[in-house]
Amino acid sequence: MGDRLRVAVLAGGWSREREVSLKSGRAVFAALNRDQYEVDWFDPRDDLKRLMDRRAEIDMAFILLHGRLGEDGRMQGMLDILNIPFVGSGVLSSATAIHKERSKGIFRTKGLNVAKEVILRRGEARGVAEIMATLGTPVVVKPVSEGSSIGMCISAVKEEIEKGIQRAFEFSSRVMVEEYVPGREVTCCVLGNSRLEVLPVVEIRPDKRHVFFDYAAKYTPGATEEICPAPMSEGLRREVERAGKAAHRALGCAVWSRTDMILRDERIFVLETNTIPGMTETSLFPLAARGAGWSFSELLDRLITLSLEKEG
Repeated sequence: MGDRLRVAVLAGGWSREREVSLKSGRAVFAALNRDQYEVDWFDPRDDLKRLMDRRAEIDMAFILLHGRLGEDGRMQGMLDILNIPFVGSGVLSSATAIHKERSKGIFRTKGLNVAKEVILRRGEARGVAEIMATLGTPVVVKPVSEGSSIGMCISAVKEEIEKGIQRAFEFSSRVMVEEYVPGREVTCCVLGNSRLEVLPVVEIRPDKRHVFFDYAAKYTPGATEEICPAPMSEGLRREVERAGKAAHRALGCAVWSRTDMILRDERIFVLETNTIPGMTETSLFPLAARGAGWSFSELLDRLITLSLEKEG
C-alpha cells in the first residue's frame, strides 16, 4: 500500500463540458493500474472540501476538468496553493491556451499560420456586413474562452452570422469571428516538458450530418471518422509535428497538449491547443496513443511520469 502513488482523479466540475469530463474521469479512473496507484475520485463541484481536507494524502492530481474552472488555470492555481502536484500545464499556460485571442496572438509571434479574425466585445457596435467584407464568407463564429466547439457556428448568410454572434455572446463577453479556412482537419498530440515527443497525427472527418467537428461530432460514437495515422507525405507529417511542438512550447505547456490544425493543400493553419485533452472512448489522444502501440494504461503511466519529472 505504502509503495503505491496516491492519485486523485478530478472530474466533473462546473463547466458546460461537465458530462464529457465525467466520462474522461471514469475512463482514467478505471484504467489506472491498481498495482502502481492508490486511486481516489473527486468531483470538485461536490467534493471540494474533502479534496482540501485530504490534500496531504495526495501525491498527484490527475485533472480531467474540461473547460472553465478546470482547464483555464483556476483549478491549477488552487492545487498550487494546496501544494498538490498535478498532471499537465500550470496556471499561465492553461489560462493562455483556452483564451483563443491570446493564444492566436502568441502563435503569430512564433511564425505559425493562423486564420484572420475580428474580435467583438459585448456592447461594441460592429456591423456584420463590415465583418464579412473584412474576412469574406463563410466565417467561423466562436466564444473566445470555451472548449469542445461550444457556441461555435460556420455560416455565409448575414442573418445566420448575426444569430451565431448573439449565441456566442451567451458563453463569453468576447467573440471571435474568423475567416473560414477550408481543408483537412488534423490533430497533433504532444508529450513532454523540455524534451518533446509526438504521437501519430490523426485526421478528423465528421460525417455529412455535421458541418464541422462540433460537440456532437466530437462525442457521439460513429459520428466522425478518425484516421490514425493520417494519410500524408512524410514531409507534411514532419511539418505538422513541428507545428504541434511549436504551439506546445509557445504556450509554455507541460506534460501533454493536443493542437488542432487545418491543412489547406500543403499549408498548415493552427486552430487551437488543448491542455486537458478528452480521454473518453471517442477521444483523439487515446486513439493517437494506440496508433503508437500504447495501451491506455501505458499512456496514463507516461503522463504521470512526465508530471513527476515536471515537479522534480
